Amino acid sequence: MNRDNAEPSVRRLPGERTREWIEHHHRYSAPSEHAHEFAWDVAGESEGPFCTDLDGNVFLDFTCHIGAAPLGYNNPKITDRMAEFDLVDPLKIAGQDFYAGSAGGPEEPEIPGAAQLMERLVEVSSQYDMDTVFLSNSGAEAIENAMKISYANTPERKYGITFLGAFHGRTLGTLSMTRAGDVYTRAYPETAGTRTVPFCEDRACEASTCSCGFFAGGRSQLERMLDPERGYMDPREVAFLILEPIQGVGGYRFPSEAFMEEVQRVCETHDIHLIVDEIQSGIGRTGEMWASDHYAIEPDVITSAKALRSGATISRSEIFPEEKNRLGSTWGGGDLVAAAQGVFTLDAIDEYDLLENAVERGRQVKELLGDADLEGVTDVRGKGLMLAVEFDSKERRTAVVKAGLQRGLLTLGCGHSTIRLLPPLDVTEREIDLGISLFRDAIEATR
Repeated sequence: MNRDNAEPSVRRLPGERTREWIEHHHRYSAPSEHAHEFAWDVAGESEGPFCTDLDGNVFLDFTCHIGAAPLGYNNPKITDRMAEFDLVDPLKIAGQDFYAGSAGGPEEPEIPGAAQLMERLVEVSSQYDMDTVFLSNSGAEAIENAMKISYANTPERKYGITFLGAFHGRTLGTLSMTRAGDVYTRAYPETAGTRTVPFCEDRACEASTCSCGFFAGGRSQLERMLDPERGYMDPREVAFLILEPIQGVGGYRFPSEAFMEEVQRVCETHDIHLIVDEIQSGIGRTGEMWASDHYAIEPDVITSAKALRSGATISRSEIFPEEKNRLGSTWGGGDLVAAAQGVFTLDAIDEYDLLENAVERGRQVKELLGDADLEGVTDVRGKGLMLAVEFDSKERRTAVVKAGLQRGLLTLGCGHSTIRLLPPLDVTEREIDLGISLFRDAIEATR
């Protein structure tokens, strides 16, 4: 496949081989969410945003596996570097049992690993004076560890604050902080001491009042809740506030500047750890390395995964517990392939100016969609290549996703009636033109 001239091509969906694989999968699989009846041919031709299914259909993938494949499929920016060394077995080791290295020394290793990935993460988080990283398997583990180190750093504190619409993972601890939908949390026990306040979107908020109720009468719910004299929570007992700088599963909701300024002010006033969940929004997705970089906040802990290929909890050394075995993860610090992929991804972002590309191509998407009179579209928003199109109903949103698939465009829903667009960070002008043309055709087909 030549990415420079590839085109989506769909004959029949789902095809015979795809149906066969899907039926076989469900013969053994517990019920789970699958957005499309699509089966990627892992041995077929795929490159960048283009991928092939088991029946030979070619798709333009604007999901990037919810950002977990930041450069798409078989991208030579990653694969060429992976091919430079011979892989070994085991490729996963119990990461906290012993160290792993290779020829060349830690400064220029033959095979970059956990130490090099942590070094890169410290470099891209230095604006927040962060100097320490703990690697783990997933975003949920990264969040769990962020919560743990916050509690450990302030053992006298027992409460955590989250926001309406938040999604932080599927473990019991992270579900305790999730407010994106009843289906995720129903009937599961919750960590004690969790409190919830509204998340203020940029189109709904001013510093004095807003439609969501976060601001009222010149004060925020956070301020009133934590008022030492008249509030209903003692701020000296709040260990952390956890926030997605841009809400993902909750609907690609972008916060107001006033809201983010207030979050920072309250955390500073009461010395509360600010945990930012950058699982979906980080690693260049918004045109900055971290979505937090767009706002007036100073995180105490950053959590990353997906595009990083590994879970990571990033903070300052004084926040992490000094005692050994307070934190642990089987594969996180010892997944050799994931660590190398994470290093190569961060290197590619820097070498190929992919932050700038994300800004330019994101602007292109918003211009192409903003200039069109699109049936049922109520909002187009985004930063960099973290983009959202909101519709007037959930039914229309679902119909557009399906119509896009039939035309060879993969997209995903989120929130109530929103489609998220996540092209690869090195997506080209041609690929954006092609994808948005298919997307507009899909919208037109739902009239």
